[in-house]
Amino acid sequence: MQSRSIFIVNQSNQPPLEPLSRQQVLLLMGITALLLFIVGNLWRLIGNVELLAWEFSGLALIQGVAIALGIIVASSLLYAVWAEYRRSVDTYLEFVLKPLAVPDAIWLGLLPGLSEEFLFRGIMLPGLGLGWGALCLSSLIFGVLHISGAQQWSYAVWATVIGFILGYSAIATGNLLVPVIAHIVTNFTSSLIWKLRHEAP
Repeated sequence: MQSRSIFIVNQSNQPPLEPLSRQQVLLLMGITALLLFIVGNLWRLIGNVELLAWEFSGLALIQGVAIALGIIVASSLLYAVWAEYRRSVDTYLEFVLKPLAVPDAIWLGLLPGLSEEFLFRGIMLPGLGLGWGALCLSSLIFGVLHISGAQQWSYAVWATVIGFILGYSAIATGNLLVPVIAHIVTNFTSSLIWKLRHEAP
């Protein structure tokens, strides 16, 4: 999921916001990723937290891609049947994706996928104890940080669910690479699909 804390989505009682340029969107994404890495490393050092294990393997790749496909299918179903969620997603993605070129979808996958998983699953989960409480709390924080306005609550609810899925995959496999791959593939694929669908000639 792309972090939404750096973006301001228009509310119905406010005038339309000026659209961001491609350079501004990419810069904000980069700054957000850097801040998440800084927060994670500070927590790691001050709290003496050991980063969740990261192991490259074919199994981790398969697991990550499988989780991503499940999330993408579920998100597509929600998009089709839940009007509030559809409006929230379209408002956000139009603001973020419209200025970007199609190849930029890779950055929407890599930057949030690496930085958010590093903090929320790599540091926060072990820092809070790797139990059900840690899983629920980290997922809730993950969802809350995807709120950009009161009218975007449905996106935040779904982000919380996704945070729970990614967190559970990290705990169940003991491998941070699994949610990292799932997050990157989900963001990249979802962004690419939306971009191609809404900007097709």
